[in-house]
Amino acid sequence: MRLQILTFLCAMVITGTISAQQVHLGVKGGLNLYDLSNSNFDPMLGVHLGLLGHIHLSQKFALQPELVYSTQGAKFANSDNSLNLAYVNVPILLQYMFDNGFRIQAGPQLGVLTSAKSVLGDNKVDVKNEFKNIDLGLGFGASYVHPPSGFGVDARYNLGMTNISENASNDFKNRGFQLGVFYLLGHKH
Repeated sequence: MRLQILTFLCAMVITGTISAQQVHLGVKGGLNLYDLSNSNFDPMLGVHLGLLGHIHLSQKFALQPELVYSTQGAKFANSDNSLNLAYVNVPILLQYMFDNGFRIQAGPQLGVLTSAKSVLGDNKVDVKNEFKNIDLGLGFGASYVHPPSGFGVDARYNLGMTNISENASNDFKNRGFQLGVFYLLGHKH
């Protein structure tokens, strides 16, 4: 139900500004390198894939809401065992656009936990009830779009602001780097 409400709100943000602003829709995907703060974990490689809206607010500023499926988590230190977390993330980034295609960006991110599994060897255990369903964070980074083609690259650091553990003695916060590519449909400048 939360995912449906979140999707509806994102759609409203994007469609509500289409008539007043210059809007481009696009797709994105790439790699994640995530871990958990205040823990005995090592970073873990994952992926992200989703949709984005790029809304020009002025000549230099844009708003970029996204709806992204993201595999996150961490590996247990000195082990092949891991904690696999999956989220649907909704970042809302404010971008400053340079004239040459480069952009810097920052903004809040809402994450909705879709699955959590502890992987010990060949055994996978559902541990979703040990984690909170909502994760709030901040994202900041830079991107470049090739204006004639609409293709671009994106680098971002996401810093979790909330403790995602249901266990009061743990203070786990998501944090990670994302490197990806994107394509803006109909982008000409």
